Amino acid sequence: MSAENDVQQRPAPEQAMTITCPKGLEQLLADEITALGAQQVKLGVSYVGCQPDQLIGYKICLWSRLASRVLWPLAKFPIDDAQDMYQQLMQIPWIEHFSDRQTFRVHFNGSNDEIRNTHFGALKVKDAICDYFRDVSGNRPDVSDKPDVGIHIRLYRDEISVSLDFAGDSLHRRGYRQSQGLAPLKENLAAALLIRAGWPALMKTQEAALLDPMCGSGTLLIEAALMAADIAPGLLRKQFAFEKWKKHQSPEWQEMRAQAQQRKEQAQQGDLELTIAGYDMDREVIAKAKDNARRAGVMHFIHVAPQPLSELTKEKGLPETGLILCNPPYGERLSDEVAIGSLYAAMGHKIKQHFANWTLAIFTGNPQQAYQFKMRSDKQYQLYNGAIASKLFVYKVSAVSSQKVQQQTPTEVITLNDGAQMVCNRLQKNVRKLKPWAKKQGINCYRLYDADMPEYAVAIDIYDDWVHIQEYAPPKSVDPDKAQNRLREVLDAVPVALKMDREKVVLKQRIMQKGRKQYEKQDEQQQLLAVQEGSCRFYVNLKDYLDTGLFLDHRPIRTDIEALAKDKDFLNLFSYTCTASVHAAMGGALSTVSVDMSTTYLNWGRKNLTLNGLPEKNHEFIQADCLQWLKEAQRSPRRFDIIFMDPPSFSNSKRMDGVLDVQRDHVGLIKDCMALLRPGGQLIFSTNYRRFKMDHDALPECVIDDISAKSLPKDFARNSKIHQCYVIEPT
Repeated sequence: MSAENDVQQRPAPEQAMTITCPKGLEQLLADEITALGAQQVKLGVSYVGCQPDQLIGYKICLWSRLASRVLWPLAKFPIDDAQDMYQQLMQIPWIEHFSDRQTFRVHFNGSNDEIRNTHFGALKVKDAICDYFRDVSGNRPDVSDKPDVGIHIRLYRDEISVSLDFAGDSLHRRGYRQSQGLAPLKENLAAALLIRAGWPALMKTQEAALLDPMCGSGTLLIEAALMAADIAPGLLRKQFAFEKWKKHQSPEWQEMRAQAQQRKEQAQQGDLELTIAGYDMDREVIAKAKDNARRAGVMHFIHVAPQPLSELTKEKGLPETGLILCNPPYGERLSDEVAIGSLYAAMGHKIKQHFANWTLAIFTGNPQQAYQFKMRSDKQYQLYNGAIASKLFVYKVSAVSSQKVQQQTPTEVITLNDGAQMVCNRLQKNVRKLKPWAKKQGINCYRLYDADMPEYAVAIDIYDDWVHIQEYAPPKSVDPDKAQNRLREVLDAVPVALKMDREKVVLKQRIMQKGRKQYEKQDEQQQLLAVQEGSCRFYVNLKDYLDTGLFLDHRPIRTDIEALAKDKDFLNLFSYTCTASVHAAMGGALSTVSVDMSTTYLNWGRKNLTLNGLPEKNHEFIQADCLQWLKEAQRSPRRFDIIFMDPPSFSNSKRMDGVLDVQRDHVGLIKDCMALLRPGGQLIFSTNYRRFKMDHDALPECVIDDISAKSLPKDFARNSKIHQCYVIEPT
């Protein structure tokens, strides 16, 4: 039996017209297209299906505020493999829909065991269409990124659905938004938020008022005005793809469009009174909002102005009730939540203070921070902003809550949940114990908290008036959502407990690192902060690297080196930012030599030296592999009185000839150092490898004193395994 006959014998399942939308809008879209006259409406995931009707398809393209695409059905059939799909696509009469002089593009979605990726699927469809036209007309149409015809293919459970894209470009692109802010809402999502928040009912009242205190480029405001002024969003587009379709019913479309234009003009000529206002602290963004509103033809309905949230108030002339709808920032990184919590709390405080009896609707991709509003939501809707799971919270601002908030002091604005309050209490307890001790020690950088409560597995360090938080990666047995919520509670608690600006809290995630990964860049801000450690000052960088440039647990080791260094020659191996060398220099060392593979950290060490008013003379910085340098140094006559060595646990840097494993290689390292010591000299050896075991038997010529317990400062008393430290002298 031929492939052609096989195709003809297959049943053709009934195919619906498909209208796509962002996930979460399906029911709203179903209601909307039903009101526009669609029949047999059924919901899917991110789409709605209905009975094919060409004029209804036009109407949806013109009037739908929620749809993304309207897909007109051409064929639907089961397939066995890619070649079978090709043969069946060749049977579709493509020439009835477009000519070989028009351009087209294929959008392929789905896969199966035979067609494993969308690129291959799209290529096979394109070949079938081009070969069809070669057979029929002798010419093939061209493929284009901006085509006359868009062909959508959906492969699901070995069945193919073939459709034409009525709209062309996605319907959410109305055409007015040529200027936008950093994170704009799609227009159809903005329309859905307005519907869910109750704007369609409110805009029909005599005193309809909408306010967006963080309006950005004005999408919510413009969509609200388009709704209230009865302006079809499709009127703003220059052309739809169906206008180039061979079966296009042009007279009917022109009549439909003319009726929409008439409705727009009638609304503008009527006695429509709207109060739609938006504010943003960014003047450039406000200018973009004005441009967009002008292009949409609704500038006369909208008032926008630059204004920070801190100045938000209810202006004269606003009605007693209205809607505040806002899409505040929610942060790209978890570390942004330090500021986000404060923003949400401040917004809730301002709105309750000035907008009693109004409705507040907040759309956020950070719903965990919604408790900062200190209100119980009347409604919650799960939606998606692109791929980000988000929620719309709708609140009624009661007169009672407004009166209460007016009596609060500003310090009462931030609210902590039970978990965050528990962390706050522990931090305040630690501050009372450690702050006087730090002041007495002459230091302004110390560890305040180190997983004191195991469920809150973070390290919190103070650096003068900054806070550096490192999250320990939770084990796989811990629910990731639960771990993130606990981290949010820490971020909420820290500014309250320490009475500090949230902008000065830095968060990093610390996972198991090997070799030099802990020293690799995390950011590019290059912001250095000078901190005090006894007689020395050091530069730290809280943002660009996982570590800050100063290992706080080595503080007693460094101060011991300073006390021992007078008139001595000091060698610092794996020197990092050379803080031990600076202590030695401040203690009166005759010379210091700092060896490290990283030029960046050696230059950092030079800055630390200069910060303390020390000339570089007699203080040498050598960029080299420490293992190789130790071997070569033994051939020179130079010797040292004190050597400090703090090697990484493991390193396979490209700059090294081999691989360093501190457990395997420590005996060789120690012996090489012994060869460089003068009589009476000593090696201070430290490692943060928790399972490290000193091989005493392999070092019979050494006297090894384990000073790990004595080398731990008070602020690391809870973490006895932070490092191991030994003083080693030749027998």
